[in-house]
Amino acid sequence: MINSAKAIELVIFDCDGVLVDSERIAVRLQVEIGAELGWPITEAEVMELFIGTSGETIRARIAERLDAATADHWWKLLLTRHAEAVDQELLPVDGLPEALAAITLPTCVASSGSHEKMRHTLGHTGLYAHFEGRIFSSSEVPRGKPAPDLFLHAAARMGVDPAACVVVEDSRFGVQAARAAGMRSFGYAGGLTPADWLTGPGTVVFEDMRQLPELIAAAAA
Repeated sequence: MINSAKAIELVIFDCDGVLVDSERIAVRLQVEIGAELGWPITEAEVMELFIGTSGETIRARIAERLDAATADHWWKLLLTRHAEAVDQELLPVDGLPEALAAITLPTCVASSGSHEKMRHTLGHTGLYAHFEGRIFSSSEVPRGKPAPDLFLHAAARMGVDPAACVVVEDSRFGVQAARAAGMRSFGYAGGLTPADWLTGPGTVVFEDMRQLPELIAAAAA
């Protein structure tokens, strides 16, 4: 159950699509690689099946559709091409630097991405130093989103009661994980995810990252 009466002590950020505008890159590359390897997957299907989940889950879903060897090859291609695209085009999510500057509560990152990937994306966009030492990956827990494991792990490592945490997410699996963890959430609908995928108990949906400090302050009041 989500306890909305508890004072907010920690803001937990997802990474891709919330801190860095990488979801557009990932979706484009998944469609491209799928066409090459025998699964003509659409952008909508990538959003439905892959975005917000762990690499392990993505590989398992590709293996179900194709086979394990192809899934491994797909993943290697994705990692290589994603790293190249990050170096060429990745930016912070619009309005994110201003939002971080105005948020006074403690913050951390909890992402389905690997630590290696986050060092690259957050480092390239100048955000790594802001969160260094407070970055958590689904590789550290048994189950990725939509299970609550990662957010509960982040809260425990930060020494904060889950009921005193709020999560900033942009994926359906992410807000589901927050609810399962008993945490309130802010669903960012300014990217690729439709707003109605994020709506639900304990979630405030918003479209401009510059609104986030005010939303957090209102929830903390």
